[in-house]
Amino acid sequence: MSTAAAGPGARSRADTARQQTPQQQLDAIFEGLDKGHGPGLVVGVAQHGRTLYRRGFGLASIEHGVALTPHTRLRLASISKHMTCLAALLLAEEGKLDLDAPASGVLPELPTLQGMPTLRQFMTHTSGWRCFQELAYIGSGLAWLPAGAGLAMQLAQTEASFAPGTSQLYCNGGYELLSEAIARASGVSFERFLKERVFAPLGMLDTESVPSDMAIVPGIATFHQALPDGRWMRGITPLVDNRGAGGVVSTVDDMLRWMAHLRAPVHTVGSEDSWRQMTTPAVLDNGSVSPYALGLNCHSYRGVEVIQHGGGLMGVASQMVTVPAHALDIIIMTNGVLVNPVQMAWQIVDALLAEHLVGGPAPLAKIDRFRHLVGAKYHGPSGMLYGFGEVGGLLGLSLLNSPPMPIVRDRGEVLGFRMEEAGMGPLELHLADLAAGPDGGAPAELTISEAGNAQRFRRLPATPPATTQAGRSLPGRYRCADLRAEAAVAFEGEQLVLRIVTPEGRRAGALQAYSDTVFGYSALDPMAPAFHAITLERQGRRVTGFRLSSARARRLHFQRLPGDQTQDKTDDRTSGD
Repeated sequence: MSTAAAGPGARSRADTARQQTPQQQLDAIFEGLDKGHGPGLVVGVAQHGRTLYRRGFGLASIEHGVALTPHTRLRLASISKHMTCLAALLLAEEGKLDLDAPASGVLPELPTLQGMPTLRQFMTHTSGWRCFQELAYIGSGLAWLPAGAGLAMQLAQTEASFAPGTSQLYCNGGYELLSEAIARASGVSFERFLKERVFAPLGMLDTESVPSDMAIVPGIATFHQALPDGRWMRGITPLVDNRGAGGVVSTVDDMLRWMAHLRAPVHTVGSEDSWRQMTTPAVLDNGSVSPYALGLNCHSYRGVEVIQHGGGLMGVASQMVTVPAHALDIIIMTNGVLVNPVQMAWQIVDALLAEHLVGGPAPLAKIDRFRHLVGAKYHGPSGMLYGFGEVGGLLGLSLLNSPPMPIVRDRGEVLGFRMEEAGMGPLELHLADLAAGPDGGAPAELTISEAGNAQRFRRLPATPPATTQAGRSLPGRYRCADLRAEAAVAFEGEQLVLRIVTPEGRRAGALQAYSDTVFGYSALDPMAPAFHAITLERQGRRVTGFRLSSARARRLHFQRLPGDQTQDKTDDRTSGD
């Protein structure tokens, strides 16, 4: 705890908070939200079955000037995932799905990559499969995906990010496959199964799965995406196949009803064993335990056990938290307002359960001990590229080629973050490994653990080579089977550009050399930013291909097309260098 937090001012604020009613405490959290000019949010808070707070802020539609109310329906995004898991568990109870058998039993067309995952491994993000949404984003940005494209992308995979059960990486594509398995096993559409078997029995009459943002459905708010100039555009996620990963729309009242059922000692929908499975954290083959269970994050927060999940898509963000021991339920759904619903939800927990909480969450790592790391970049066998920087007095971590973000939590001898904080299995860096090298600078190597898998990462040169020099053998034409894509690399002026063309669309990004073999990728479209890492493959001087890694799809293989002479011409032009 900082000196300021422990001082008289902090005690005075705490005393004031204790004197306020729950309504006043919650009003303070949402104070200042735009009530009539821009998008907003809806929030519901209940405790012991009594609704404490139920409000809408801002507009459901800027275009029509319609206000958000507690009755407005909004997209839950990834909060939908545990509802999908419950649907699969209901079919398992009936013997129609075996969640621990190879998924090919119900999806026989799935290719065997590094082993066939189970449906449960799709649910816990431990399948190793690359996410079709990520693949689409890499290859075609925000281009519209027709019905069936998601399944086609998953079936086109020739490699996986890792063998099933050995690591953890967020994968929406696994939930699309789970949705398909539910539809096949039940004999009805995924949407109908959820409505009839999950939502209707609980009286959630305003909740349903709507897989496409292009569908016109009564009562749903418009989703808004902020533009750099302060205006807004429609927040439309370019997917028709957004089913089990993030397709559910709901209201505050339905979600409070849902959470009360989730933590209830006896359940109307689903057996007690199914709900026990829903909240049992995943255990990987290496023995490491992740707080991620079946579509839910289950962990301790300031001494109390919480069950929570967030979600985000174009123009929407959401957060659900329930604290079973105190029967506290929180739901926040936004339609584009620039606030953080995750942070707001924890503020509500802090306010309403203050006398039951201990300490605080692990603080973000301060820069003081880590200034020698600033600017250092590390590359490892997983294809990941990590870098360090300073962000407002905190240690910032760069994932791939992104700007550094202050997401690293200081847990004493270990720094890191959980699955829900970055979409990767728990990441850990040990303090001893981060010590300065003999020259006082960043160490030459780091051991970084992803989901319990320790890998040695090598520091890249402090002064990287010029891209025009390091990348001179890279221009040419390539194919990536897993993206179903053709690609071309070429110098456009002084800029080295990778252009990818898929059946759905195209994508372009600038490459920057960090060493002779490792490059960063930054998308050229400012409305769809993306950061990747590229590792070259060579035979002698000739570049035969490269591997592209993103946060949720590792080591995609781009192979130079046979007969491509571009590199030979490039080498001829630069042979006098």
